Amino acid sequence: MKKKEAVILDSTCTKDDELLAAKDAIAVLSGKWKIQLISTLHCGGALQFMEILRIIDGIGTKMLAKELHDLETNLLVKRSVMETRPVTVKYELTPHGQTLERIINEMRTWGRAHRKEVIGK
Repeated sequence: MKKKEAVILDSTCTKDDELLAAKDAIAVLSGKWKIQLISTLHCGGALQFMEILRIIDGIGTKMLAKELHDLETNLLVKRSVMETRPVTVKYELTPHGQTLERIINEMRTWGRAHRKEVIGK
């Protein structure tokens, strides 16, 4: 039986820490909703739960709560409880979360070019 060889993409991907960093970024941003949530909060500023739910088409309340919690755990989103009656909760990007703006803009740019390449629109 022939031994399989490791696939090395280029010289920058040979170190374990480089691969771990990419793996971490993918883990934090993976899934259908996280990038949409970050983009929504980037464009909309501080938003209430129901506002986010109305803006992001197709997300359910349980999934939105889970994804917001995950983003909060990863210090990308800040949850603020306002002292109002009834209690108002707002979500906004943290300064750390705002560092994703350039990356998400690059993904949008790539997505437009990809769509044009694949389907010509």
